[in-house]
Amino acid sequence: MKSKVLVVGGTGYLGKRIVKACLEEGHETYVIQRAEIGLDVEKLQILQSFKRQGARLVPASFSDHRSLVDAVKRVDVVICTMSGVHFRSHNLLVQLKLVEAIKEAGNVKRFLPSEFGMDPALMGHAMEPGRVTFDEKMKVRKAIEDANIPYTYVSANCFAAYFAGNLSQMGTLLPPTDKVLLYGNGNVKVVYVDEDDVARYTIKTIDDPRTLNKTLYLRPPENILTQRELIHKWETLLGKQLEKSTISQQDFLSPIRDLDYAQQVGIGHFYHIFYEGCLTNFEIGDKGEEASELYPEVKYTRMDEYLKIYL
Repeated sequence: MKSKVLVVGGTGYLGKRIVKACLEEGHETYVIQRAEIGLDVEKLQILQSFKRQGARLVPASFSDHRSLVDAVKRVDVVICTMSGVHFRSHNLLVQLKLVEAIKEAGNVKRFLPSEFGMDPALMGHAMEPGRVTFDEKMKVRKAIEDANIPYTYVSANCFAAYFAGNLSQMGTLLPPTDKVLLYGNGNVKVVYVDEDDVARYTIKTIDDPRTLNKTLYLRPPENILTQRELIHKWETLLGKQLEKSTISQQDFLSPIRDLDYAQQVGIGHFYHIFYEGCLTNFEIGDKGEEASELYPEVKYTRMDEYLKIYL
């Protein structure tokens, strides 16, 4: 029997992909419909499209504990995809209310909290103010583990639309066609993952005993690339060389105090990824598994293929 799944944050950037993957894999899929939706017609229409595809909408609110408990009691697995990025809506700690509901319901076989980035357990040294993301994720983890809720944490590394399509340039989503900026020597290994693949791997893991109470790292081998290697793929597609300049660690970090809060968070995260190599500078230990090894049947999107849409 495939697990019944509740998706919290199903209308969001990653959430809608999770719902789609869940339905495609044949899971009975429930999506929270929050009263706070108000006049957000786009969210409503996304929910209605899920309903047409066979998902069930469950009215619930974070301000109504009972409604959350009732929603959770209908399923085996809860996946939360609430936003943790500061240029969208940052609300990771709201999940503590969900943890309380799961704890009370007592029936959930697996909870996947809103992670899907770097592994926060390895980011204890992270810079201010960007470390808030990791600190809050660790607070949520502590609550989950203190309540003995079975979990899987998904570390999805760099979403392709934010980091690959733009050749990892800040402040744009489009790839440059003449000049490109390299972080340091541009030779630090980074992991780029198509968001649809993030969702596919996530759904594969929910009924898998191998990932119970572990972290699933998404490291598709052909997508572990340096910034230079990514740029080279784009240059090959484009049929021309880009003019490259480099920015040192010191120059990259020096303007941070003059930027607004969300930009400061972004600079810190980029520093850890592209200078420090925080996505690839560790071996996956016995508390983790690697997704492409566990699920070779997922035909993940390679970055040269991914970049073609930008031509």
